[in-house]
Amino acid sequence: MAKAPEEEHPMKAFGWAARDTSGVLSPFKFSRRVTKDEDVSFKILYCGICHSDLHSAKNEWGNSTYPLLPGHEVVGVVTEVGSKVQKYKVGDRVGVGGMVGACHTCESCENNLENYCPKVILTYNAVDHDGTKTYGGYSDHMVANERYIVRIPDNLPLDAAAPLLCAGITTYSPLRYFGLDKPGTKVGVVGLGGLGHVAVKFAKAFGAMVTVISTSPSKKQEAIEALGADSFLLSSNQDEMQAAMGTLDGIIDTVSAVHALEPLLFLLKSHGKIIMVGAPEKPLELPVFPLIIGRKMVAGSGGGGMKETQEMIDFAGKHNITPNIEVIPIDYVNTAMERLAKADVKYRFVLDIGNTLKAA
Repeated sequence: MAKAPEEEHPMKAFGWAARDTSGVLSPFKFSRRVTKDEDVSFKILYCGICHSDLHSAKNEWGNSTYPLLPGHEVVGVVTEVGSKVQKYKVGDRVGVGGMVGACHTCESCENNLENYCPKVILTYNAVDHDGTKTYGGYSDHMVANERYIVRIPDNLPLDAAAPLLCAGITTYSPLRYFGLDKPGTKVGVVGLGGLGHVAVKFAKAFGAMVTVISTSPSKKQEAIEALGADSFLLSSNQDEMQAAMGTLDGIIDTVSAVHALEPLLFLLKSHGKIIMVGAPEKPLELPVFPLIIGRKMVAGSGGGGMKETQEMIDFAGKHNITPNIEVIPIDYVNTAMERLAKADVKYRFVLDIGNTLKAA
């Protein structure tokens, strides 16, 4: 007979989990494994709320198993290290992003792209090496293999650093891989939300000329004055979109809702590329004609490997890049999810786990 979540491992743990497709989170008792030789255990202090947490809690991608305890933007302080751990010690500021395991033998793993490993183990809603379920960061502590731990630079506040472990690497990685990190490159960012505003900050730090493309005219002032974008396009304004045709080297598309790609493709120069990092629930239409005219590309990018994730957060530390956050108590999480569904946040919720998560 299967063990209850609180009996699977020796260490008692506590968090908030969804029990069904309503996505409503409530207090949840479970367990974590003891700290093995190559493991790092840490007390969770903050955890960002990612749009994928909302999708997963409600099973909108069709792969959720319950109980589901979200959270893959997890930061805290090391409390214990295994006997073979070399990079971390008790008291270090660390974090865990979207994954906690992989095969380490495939081509992706050998190229430091564990995020693309066919056997990647996600931080929550996945099955660990020992056959037990993974639970995320909406909880009091976490245990992970040293390989999947990231060191947080001392100058970055922990609460604001948390979303970098997903929103940060998800936008940094495609900017780097697709060559949109060169000074003077003209980069478009579609959507000014949790991912989009971080994409703007990274692109500007690389020296790119950044255009924010949005359906919301109210975002213009924020994009240019607060985030430093060079220009703003209202996607519903045909004159603005027409005037900007053929001006962009690449576009980072962060929108998680169904939207038209054709107007975006016309903004690209020849050989330009749209990189999809948002994940709409339903398939998008792909118009082929504007791809052919100009040898353009629609590509995708999901997270990044551990080496690049550390590189990203070190870059953020060097350039003082932090997401704009709203820190909230754990008992506000369901309201936060409702607000997130309506895009009512500037721009990332972060749960104050250390001060507000109390075991029942």
